[in-house]
Amino acid sequence: MAEKKIINPDNFKVKPGKKISLKDFKTDIKKKAINQKAGEVLLQKGVQEMSLLQDKLYAEGKHSILIVLQAMDAAGKDGTIKHLMSGLNPSGVKVYSFKSPSSIELTHDYFWRHYKELPARGEIVIFNRSHYENVLITKVHPEFILNEKLPYIHSVKDIDKKFWIDRYNQINRFEKNLSENGTIILKFFLHVSKDEQKRRFIERVDDPKKNWKFSVADMKERAFWDDYQKAYAEALSHTSTDHAPWFIIPADDKWYTRVIVGAVIYQQFQKLNLAYPKVSKATKEALLKAKETLLNEK
Repeated sequence: MAEKKIINPDNFKVKPGKKISLKDFKTDIKKKAINQKAGEVLLQKGVQEMSLLQDKLYAEGKHSILIVLQAMDAAGKDGTIKHLMSGLNPSGVKVYSFKSPSSIELTHDYFWRHYKELPARGEIVIFNRSHYENVLITKVHPEFILNEKLPYIHSVKDIDKKFWIDRYNQINRFEKNLSENGTIILKFFLHVSKDEQKRRFIERVDDPKKNWKFSVADMKERAFWDDYQKAYAEALSHTSTDHAPWFIIPADDKWYTRVIVGAVIYQQFQKLNLAYPKVSKATKEALLKAKETLLNEK
C-alpha cells in the first residue's frame, strides 16, 4: 500500500495552528487517485501488511496506537473499522464506542472514561467517538455541560469562549502526555455531505436490515447540521498537532474513505520502523541448547 504512495496523507492532514472551515474540504473527490476495483485490492493488501506490522508492534512492546474516529451520523465509522481491522489479530485490537456518559462517569473528569480504555504498549485501540464529544455535542448543546457539575459553572451563561479554549488546551495536554509516553495518535474526521447523509438515512428506513441503525435522535441532531460543522471546524483547528494530527477524510464514497484511512494508518505505522526484538548472545545460545535437547528427545 505504501510503496506506490498512491495516497499522500499530507493531502488530508490539518496543519497545526491553521484555522479551517469544513466548507473548504471536499466530501467527495471526483478525480480519485485509484478506481474502486483497484482500491479494494490495494486495501486488502494493506490490511495484510498491517497485520505483519501489528505483530512487530506487539513483539517490540514499545509503542501503542490510538486511532480516533469522529463524524456526523451515517458517515461510515463502523464500516471503516470493520474493513480496516478485518485482517488484524483481535487479541491486539480493541474498539470502544462511547455513548452518553453514565451517572458514574459524570462524577469524574471527562477524560476518565477514555483514559481507562487507552491501549497498552503493543496494542491498537480505536475510539468510535471519543473525548472530542466534550467539545462537539456539548458545544452544540452547552446545557449538557451542567451535568458535569463543574464548580465554576452555574448556568449556560458561564460557558463562554474562554471555557472552550481551555478545554481544547486540556485535550492537547492530555494527548501530548500520551504521545510522550509512547502512544501514536491518529485522528480521523470522516467528512460526509448533508445530501449523502440524507440518502443514507433514507436507505436505513427502506432496508429492513438497516432499520436498527436509524433512530429519531439522528434526525433531531441533523437539524443542528451547521452548528456541528462549526463545532468540528473549531475543534480540528485547535487540536491538530504534530504529535496528534487530524485527517479530514472525504466520506461520500465509502470504499474510497476506507482506502484513504487505511493508507494513512499504514504509512504512519511504517514511520515507526518496527522490528522484532533481537535476543542477546547468551539468550541465543540458550535457545540453541534448548533446540538440541528437543531434537535428542526419544
